[in-house]
Amino acid sequence: MEVDLKRIIDQVGKDKGISRDVLVETLEKALVSAARRKYGMERDIEASFNENTGEVELFEFRNVVENPSADSEIGLVDARKHDPECEVDDQIGLKLDTTGFGRIAAQTAKQVIIQEVRGAERQMVYDEYKDRKGDIAHGVVRRIEKGSLIVDLGRAEGIVLRRDQVPREVFRVNERIRAYVSDVLKEAKGPQIILSRGATEFLVKLFEQEVPEIYEGIVRIDAAAREPGARSKIAVVSKDSDVDPVGACVGMRGSRVQAVVQELRGEKIDIVPWSPDPVKYVCSALAPAQVVRVVVDDEKRAMDVIVPDDQLSLAIGKKGQNVRLAVQLTGWKIDMKSESFMLQMQEELAEAISIVDGLGELEAKVLLDNGVSSLTELANAEDSLLTTLPGIGEAEAAKIRERAVVVAEQKRQEEAERAAREAEAAAAPEAEVAAPAATPAEAE
Repeated sequence: MEVDLKRIIDQVGKDKGISRDVLVETLEKALVSAARRKYGMERDIEASFNENTGEVELFEFRNVVENPSADSEIGLVDARKHDPECEVDDQIGLKLDTTGFGRIAAQTAKQVIIQEVRGAERQMVYDEYKDRKGDIAHGVVRRIEKGSLIVDLGRAEGIVLRRDQVPREVFRVNERIRAYVSDVLKEAKGPQIILSRGATEFLVKLFEQEVPEIYEGIVRIDAAAREPGARSKIAVVSKDSDVDPVGACVGMRGSRVQAVVQELRGEKIDIVPWSPDPVKYVCSALAPAQVVRVVVDDEKRAMDVIVPDDQLSLAIGKKGQNVRLAVQLTGWKIDMKSESFMLQMQEELAEAISIVDGLGELEAKVLLDNGVSSLTELANAEDSLLTTLPGIGEAEAAKIRERAVVVAEQKRQEEAERAAREAEAAAAPEAEVAAPAATPAEAE
């Protein structure tokens, strides 16, 4: 039995991956609990595993007195039978006989051992996976509960909540899955490993795995934006001037980026070069659209981006997706405008400032370049901006602002009248159809 106990401890430790010291401590604790249940909870009992004999020895500690009056005390005469050198007020440990443990005591020991082993297993899983937070985990979908995927990770289970899944992406039971470890929670029932396939960090980690230059730190992903299942953008920069960051991420014939696209099941990925120049960076982020001109407002961290008329829808993207991702990627507010719209604004500004001799389209273009892109903005423009135009003083600036208000009101009235006419024209055919046909009596 003694040899078997040592073998069992070693085998359980190997099977469960639990430290031998933890198992020995658990066994000692279980036997102390069983002994106190048999001899009394107030007894001072300790356990010690003897490595030589493979036996868990129990000792009860008592105080040495002349005349014992309690279970926690022992007489000097009896104490010297165990230790001839002991004296009064010493404490002596008496070895208890464990062979007589009853069924209840054995059951108590078993329950404590099971509980402690489970606790040790949970702690080990938590310690292992808390260090893997931010990594990619591989597993197999074991079951689906209320839309969440329960993933077998080997020694633990992870969960991909519905909100962390990619729309239109379907996994079946027993299908292999890769996901990002977004969090590890220490729950009473055991650690809960939260996985995600919709996180932007999952995209970044996939590129780190596929692109050696990113893993080695030569190329860095400076920013990333993602709409899971639809489209993503990443901005990359290289520390080595000889390494093209975009080319490194794309790979030979697109092999590297295609590996990521395949894992994300067809999600489109735009790789753009990061730049310290915000204008250049924003223009790259709006790819594949071509940018004609950019008006920057540093104070508001905003840009008016002008593109050719035939590329406006491309720059904005389906349901505004392209420009929305560019905003997330760059951190700049972006307002997309077509060339024809800007030419119209330039004409309106020219009309508003034409009250001053010598001012026209050229000056209107200067105003547009300085962020004045509407009659309302011109009406509210600072004197310091307007007086930068040649021949404009404070008096002329005030006249220009007044003129801008008048022209803006005219434009508003014209648009209102046109909208009313269009509404009236659209309603006229409906009225004719809705009119009831004349009865025979009315016809007579």
